[in-house]
Amino acid sequence: MTKVLIFGAMGVMGRNVANCAKAMDDIEIVAGLDREDHLDDPAFGFPVYSSFDKVTEDFDVIIDFSVAPAINGLLDYVEKTGKPCVQCTTGLSEEQLARVKEISKKAPVLRSANMSIGVNLLLSLVKEAAKKLYEKGFDIDIVEQHHRRKADAPSGTAIALADAVNEALDNKMAYVYDRSNRREARPHDEIGVSAVRGGTIAGVHDIIFAGEDEVITFNHTAYSRNIFANGALNAAKFLNGKAAGLYSMQDVLA
Repeated sequence: MTKVLIFGAMGVMGRNVANCAKAMDDIEIVAGLDREDHLDDPAFGFPVYSSFDKVTEDFDVIIDFSVAPAINGLLDYVEKTGKPCVQCTTGLSEEQLARVKEISKKAPVLRSANMSIGVNLLLSLVKEAAKKLYEKGFDIDIVEQHHRRKADAPSGTAIALADAVNEALDNKMAYVYDRSNRREARPHDEIGVSAVRGGTIAGVHDIIFAGEDEVITFNHTAYSRNIFANGALNAAKFLNGKAAGLYSMQDVLA
């Protein structure tokens, strides 16, 4: 049995993680952290604390679905205790990402831009496609869509997909997020990355390979946030008992 604390328990994804855990026999949510105490709220089914200092329950792994400004306190705790952490929050600064990497020398940390199985398979597929299609003259663009409440743009998944393509092409590609001030033909050595925000879109990512008279598009559509919650829970089970290091969903799927 893997006992989990949810960091960001009162948020939309925190609640999704808690609900999805109910269907799993080998994992239990024992506590949560958020901005306020909710110690006896039946809507949660577990106590929610406002700081790590108040937590009395024993737990094996932290699942983080919070916001970037809250991450520093979490990283302080992981660094101090060595507790395993599945870190799912996107929109982190370069400084925060560097600190995650540094802390993984002392604690097991699993970080992925997207927790779904499908997206992590897609990362491998677009690498292979890029190797074969770019040299044949295909241009590459990424378009992502998310709900109106998502604060960061482009999404962490869009950047991860761009990074996968770029890695396959010897890191020679430039990322372009806005072409509104440019009056010239598109250079071949760039990846366009565009973001759409609106409604309740859970997440859509299109990787477009556009060649002469033909287009190949890889698409991943999330129909609910449960795919991310279930991915995080499986990652927590994987991380429980692991040695210090920086892991990803690719390790979970291996």
